[in-house]
Amino acid sequence: MTRYLTGRLLQAVLVLWAAFTLSFGVLYLLPGDPVSIMAAGGGDTNDISPEQLAELRKTYGLDKPVLEQYVSQLRHALQGDFGISVQSGEKVGHMIGTALPDTLRLTSGALLLALVLGGATALLGTYTQWRWLRQVLLSLPALGVSAPTFLVGLVLVQIVSFRWGLLPAVGNEGFDSLVLPMITLALPTGAVLAQVFAKSLRTTLSEPYVETALAKGASRGRVHFRHATRNASIPPLTVVGMLVGNLLAGSVVVETVFSRTGVGRITATAVASQDIPVVQGLVVFGALVFVLANLAVDLVYPLLDPRITTSAAVAR
Repeated sequence: MTRYLTGRLLQAVLVLWAAFTLSFGVLYLLPGDPVSIMAAGGGDTNDISPEQLAELRKTYGLDKPVLEQYVSQLRHALQGDFGISVQSGEKVGHMIGTALPDTLRLTSGALLLALVLGGATALLGTYTQWRWLRQVLLSLPALGVSAPTFLVGLVLVQIVSFRWGLLPAVGNEGFDSLVLPMITLALPTGAVLAQVFAKSLRTTLSEPYVETALAKGASRGRVHFRHATRNASIPPLTVVGMLVGNLLAGSVVVETVFSRTGVGRITATAVASQDIPVVQGLVVFGALVFVLANLAVDLVYPLLDPRITTSAAVAR
């Protein structure tokens, strides 16, 4: 178990280093002057004097050799320092930290709702003996996956907020303002989970041990909801680790549609204004969230199936 955990931690560190290095290469080394891009902020670079560019280049250490820039930025990143925003003058770490609680409330609520909706749809769809109900339930995930997130958000705002007046359309005030964004973000995620879980359940229910359990007198509900559900839960659990990153990416659209503050709004603003220090900080932050989510999933695997750690040890 210790070797299994050590291997996963080393992989996590490698992914974070790769994310930082790739973002540094893409943002600072591609053709074009990053200082001019940041100074223009998405506008015209003709209004910026050479003296201003030289001062900005010195402020961000971009007048030094590339290797020295990389080592310096990596050392500061290890301390949680990603520099200062060109547009706002705030520290990047402070900007992300300030916006993070609102985005965490949104994404954690959406993930919980997606787990409930996706799990219930898959369990009921594979358990019911009513053919029409099974077809309806197992068809819903395809509809949820195909619906664009921004379109779902706009339809909910139009109907629930403007026509019925039940919930606020914009803002971050109170739980009411969180409901529509949470549903918008949860629907595609829950649909993917339902598809994967339903497929895994159908495969598991066709295994010989299920017929043996039924033949020995176990009830259909006990076999379905206890034995088969546990054995079929590893594929959707793997998907959850990847969908956490998608939820963070989806918050860019959802927070824009519902005019909410958060990491998603900062991302949209930083990309539009070409604020490179903020963009790099957000890329590394997104990689960190992805790594932590998948590390948590890796730690849960052995609890569901102890053979996973044994297989990893044998493979070595």
